[in-house]
This record gives sequence, structure tokens and C-alpha cells, in this order.
Amino acid sequence: EDVKGQEHIVTTLQNQIKANRIGHAYLFCGTRGTGKTTVAKIFAKAVNCEHPVNGSPCGECAMCKSIAAGTSMNVIEIDAASNNGVDNIREIIDEVSYSPAEGKYKVYIIDEVHMLSTSAFNALLKTLEEPPAYVVFILATTEPQKLPATILSQRFDFGRIPAHQIAGRLRQAAEGAKAEASENALMLIARAAEGGMRDALSILDMCLGYSNQVTEDLVRNVLGTSDRSFLFRFADALEKEDASAVMRMIDELMRAGREPMVFAKDVSQHLRALLIAKCSPDDLSALLDLTQEDAQEYAQQAEKFTTTRLMNM
Repeated sequence: EDVKGQEHIVTTLQNQIKANRIGHAYLFCGTRGTGKTTVAKIFAKAVNCEHPVNGSPCGECAMCKSIAAGTSMNVIEIDAASNNGVDNIREIIDEVSYSPAEGKYKVYIIDEVHMLSTSAFNALLKTLEEPPAYVVFILATTEPQKLPATILSQRFDFGRIPAHQIAGRLRQAAEGAKAEASENALMLIARAAEGGMRDALSILDMCLGYSNQVTEDLVRNVLGTSDRSFLFRFADALEKEDASAVMRMIDELMRAGREPMVFAKDVSQHLRALLIAKCSPDDLSALLDLTQEDAQEYAQQAEKFTTTRLMNM
């Protein structure tokens, strides 16, 4: 229940645990930082928990505590990026034949599974298809299209987490660190994370390293992004075809130590927001996770452009 933005996956896994219908193989797909490994670890706890609560681990029994501490032999995490050969898979196959010394299941979490070599996949395939009853495989990947079609498992697609849910979790983290953070600063971090909770928490940690007063200006300095007023002025210069002003502003950015690639990304996102404001002004707040005030500002500037001009930019 603490996992944000993946309610459909959480509910399905909880129902399986309550009904005691644990699958033998799961495939968790999604972009980085969306909760794949976190959910895999919670699920590993839940299937071994002595007293599960509504499909979730109790967190109090000996199995839950040992898994949380990383001392349990029942949960084995493997990074396929650095353990992608046939020999690594053969070690797993040899271990699978031994039942767990304690608890119900041995859970193998294979991260970045698409990095396994073709021969390693072939070696794992038979065990994946017909594992012992006490073994569960959880395969996590950011690139499911690279997996062989022969990999059969229950697939769960982790979507990008909405910015408002990330901001809510960041607010909890800031309060836990006894820091103050403005709503605009938290939303800026949430949008910069592009749907990844882990990235958002990392950015917040960087901000807290500077100050426990997290402001919008602090976040922009940490990220190296341009403030909105600068982007509005830049768009104005583009609209007026004022090449001199555009070049002066770019020079101003470079002298301030901003990264050109970050600025290019900021500009493209700004123009996209203007295009949405032009085409769907009523949906702007929801589509871009903006306040009504910010949405109004975009709507006003979008009036200066034609849709064709924005698309050409």
C-alpha cells in the first residue's frame, strides 16, 4: 500500500497472495525508477511472511525482518548486466534444486534481465518453464522488446508515476527529514523525474544537501534548468524572430554555466506546453500537472503563436 502509482499491479499481487495462487515466474517491465525492484522485494517478503496482512508482509515476523536486513537465503538478487553468462545461470539452476531451509519460497530477482546472453537465456528457459514448486522468478527489465519470445511469465507493465503522486511522496520525505519544501519546488522535481520515483528522491536528496529550505530556485540550480520567466522571454524572442535577442540569451545561459543539452530539453518541453495550451487549453492543468495560475500564463503566451508555427519549432 506504500507503493505509489502502480495500484493495478499492487492489487493483483495482493489478491494472488490472499488466494494462495503464487505464480512461478513474473516479468516486471517499465522505465527506471518506477518501482519494479521495490515491488519485487515486497512481494518476496509477502510470499514468505508468516502472518501476511491483506496480501502484504507484516514486517514483524522473523522472515520479514531477515529479508529486510538482507540476511535471508530465500531472496537472491542478481544483476544480469554483470552476471549475464551461461556459468552464472548454471549456478542458479544448481541452487534451485535445494528447497529453502526456512520459509516457503526461494525468490530469484533478476534485474535488467534483457542483458542476459542468448545462450544464458536458453540455459534458463527450462527452469523458468518448469521450476520446483518452492521457487519464484521475478524478472525485471527496462527493455522487454529485447527478451526472447519464448520467455513465458505473468507480465506487469509499470507505468510512469504521475507528477502529483511523486510530489506527495516527496512531501512525506521532506517532512521526515525535517525540511521545508515549497509546492512549486516539489512539482518541479516531480516533473524533472519524468515518472521515476527513485530519480525524484535522488534530486530531493541533492537539494537537501544544499539546504533544508527547498525552494524552486534551489531546485533549478541543482538541476541546471532554466526558470520559466527565461523560457517565456526566449519564446517571445523566437516569436518576434529576434535573432540578436536569442543569441544574447543563449550567451547569458552559457556564461551562467548551464548545459546546452539541458536548455534544449527545457525549450522543447516549453514549446510543447505552448502547443498543448493552443490546442487543448481546457486540459492544460491536467496534462502538464500545472497550477491554474501557471496554466493561465501558458495560455496567454500561446495566443501569440499559430499552431503551425509551434509545430514547426
